[in-house]
Amino acid sequence: MNYGIKLKDLRDLYELTQEDVAKILNVARSTYNQYEQQYDIIPIKHLNTLVNHFKISFDYVFDFTELKRYKDEINEIDTKISGKRLKELRKEFKLTQDKLAKKLNIANTIISEYERGHYPISTATLYSLSNLFSISSDYLLGKTNKVKYLEKAKEKELIG
Repeated sequence: MNYGIKLKDLRDLYELTQEDVAKILNVARSTYNQYEQQYDIIPIKHLNTLVNHFKISFDYVFDFTELKRYKDEINEIDTKISGKRLKELRKEFKLTQDKLAKKLNIANTIISEYERGHYPISTATLYSLSNLFSISSDYLLGKTNKVKYLEKAKEKELIG
């Protein structure tokens, strides 16, 4: 996962300081610096604030696509939709919660909580899911309503 370069490039493009971006996120400059340097993983709610502010997609930030934004994109992350989509995807690939959790190196209770819509999918898990299934992060989060498979999907063994 290498979103830090994209965040810095966007900040530079808009001639913003780390302090400016920290104010957008309502965090300390040092906290934002940790995100940009990737010493700490940026929480999904902060990353969503930035993709909305810069009018870009999660897929662009994660370097899954050069397309900056989807036409039908909405600002909010819907945990109920993302939970439903995660469950559908897991079942499409015939994975139990336990098997998926093992692939992602997380507890199966976390998968269960995501699928129930109790929590937004974490940034690291979102990236891993998108990579594993070659599916758009924006689609998984409910920010776009069209199924958006990533181009790399045809080249990868998804379940293997």
